[in-house]
Amino acid sequence: MKLIIGSDHGGFILKEKIKEHLASKGYDVADEGTYSLDSCDYPVIAEKVCAKVLEDNQNLGILVCGTGIGMSIYANKVKGIRASHCTDTFSARLTRQHNDSNILCLGERITGVGLALDIVDEWLNASFEGGRHQKRVDMINKLDMERND
Repeated sequence: MKLIIGSDHGGFILKEKIKEHLASKGYDVADEGTYSLDSCDYPVIAEKVCAKVLEDNQNLGILVCGTGIGMSIYANKVKGIRASHCTDTFSARLTRQHNDSNILCLGERITGVGLALDIVDEWLNASFEGGRHQKRVDMINKLDMERND
């Protein structure tokens, strides 16, 4: 599994903290930008991360902006992406277990570093349960196909 991470300027500092945290745990992390606090457009970064996540179904992504909302909205427009904006560990765990989330969205301006790292860990340590949840993920995938064909 490769983790693809990206942020706009509003999420840059938290993205850097998450990268350090993941590297200390031995994860393979690819940073798709931004690389400074200079203003940039979050859709550009979200598109890069989404594309890399979709290259291999084992890849997962993390997107960070000021609130996490803009990144989430953009990412969920991309066929095959199931992005989840999380502000607590319970939601982070369940979005992987029940929704097979492949991108986690966080907000630097609304979630402290300690909690954000806990959310990341909980999200990464959970896995899709399948079973009764598979039917619902299939319904999402079907909508993707109908919407984008």
